[in-house]
Amino acid sequence: MRSSYFAHALAAAIFTAAASHSALAVDYPDKPVRYIVAFAPGGLNDIVARLVGQKLGESLKQSVVIDNRTGAGGNIGAQIVAKSPADGYTLLNISLAHAINATLYQNLPYDVLRDFEAVTLLGSSPLLLAVNPGIAPKSVAELVAYAKVRPLNFGSGGAGAISHLSGELFKRAAKIDLAHVPYKGGSLAANDLMSGQIQLMFNAVPELIQFVKAGRLRALAVTSRERYPLVPELPTMIEAGYPGFEAGNWIGVVVPAGTPRQVVARLSTEMARAVRTPDVKEKFAQQGIDALGTTPEEFRRLLAADVQKWGKVVRETGTRAD
Repeated sequence: MRSSYFAHALAAAIFTAAASHSALAVDYPDKPVRYIVAFAPGGLNDIVARLVGQKLGESLKQSVVIDNRTGAGGNIGAQIVAKSPADGYTLLNISLAHAINATLYQNLPYDVLRDFEAVTLLGSSPLLLAVNPGIAPKSVAELVAYAKVRPLNFGSGGAGAISHLSGELFKRAAKIDLAHVPYKGGSLAANDLMSGQIQLMFNAVPELIQFVKAGRLRALAVTSRERYPLVPELPTMIEAGYPGFEAGNWIGVVVPAGTPRQVVARLSTEMARAVRTPDVKEKFAQQGIDALGTTPEEFRRLLAADVQKWGKVVRETGTRAD
């Protein structure tokens, strides 16, 4: 009798929780949504979040409040969201750094995959391989040959940044030795690249293209799978002879693990619709971003794959951030 009572009580509790969860999804949203950006105002992640957040607010008929929580390479903002209620009212804007941090930091207070539900991949942007025009190479093949007989330095926006790990990937693929020079940001590295303090770097297309057009840098390739519309004359690294060499940043959205599926689906649909509107697509393009808007499942697969891909490079280089 006693065990039967507890069985009925447990079943009732489960039913009540499920009903509550379902009601939450049906009523969603009935209050403002908090959209955390783990990076500083004015940066690319912030620009994207504000563009998408405005459209999302219009479609949800609720305020979407952008909340910049910077620090620790995005980990502070991520920790806040990981510990927030799984009700769809706290979103996190993430970049590729979120996947890299899974290996870069040894003591994360959350699990990059387990503690979040993927919502959608908003957009992506490849990198540009550029060299100082004072050195001779005018192609990737010539750069590799040049590096085999002369010491070269490559710059990055910091240890563990995609600009760093792409350079390390290139070193291994081309079997060349390049000395890494980390900077506190890609723009500082670009300045030293133009002055000749370093000889090459991988960096975001929008950050380098203006200097390429001005003749202050020479671009050799892009890291996208196909040629990039902003620089259609440049070959991809794959075309240059490095199969599978793809790198670049992306920006997407996640919510706390356990958020109701109906809420995740609603957010995914509305945010995907937002990035496909002509005005947002145009503004994304001005920032060098391809507007995407994927399903949660597609984004989850990408996130898991990048945790593995870039985690391998981090481990092989021994790079650590803590």
